[in-house]
Amino acid sequence: ALISNEFNRVSSCATAKEMWDRLEVTYEGTNQVKDDKINMLVREYEMFSMKENENISGMFVQLTNIINSLQSLNKCYTNKEAKDLNTLPLEELLGSLMTHEMTIKNHEDDEEQDNKKKKVIAFKSSTADSRDEDSDDE
Repeated sequence: ALISNEFNRVSSCATAKEMWDRLEVTYEGTNQVKDDKINMLVREYEMFSMKENENISGMFVQLTNIINSLQSLNKCYTNKEAKDLNTLPLEELLGSLMTHEMTIKNHEDDEEQDNKKKKVIAFKSSTADSRDEDSDDE
């Protein structure tokens, strides 16, 4: 069961294997394209860092997207230096990071409130003598 565009694409193929190969190249690309995608995703993974105004949840979504894309291309990329991360489930890691983020935010909010309490506003005042004004008028 194929839609007409797909049927037209594979109707000239003699075997199911040829049809499969043609559809695979159409949607996944050639081996060179796959290798290039894998290399690009591995580089993204290796250079991955949290953006300046990003929260933990947003960062985690980006990391998950990279990992899922690599897995869909049959490439499981692991960081050999971070063996301990493999023993910690991703959900627990996310929870720990979100808790840490909230703690830091609360600490920053407390510091901001303390700074607001410490601010003192002073106004500069001056007095004008009425005799000076009279002499200017004359």
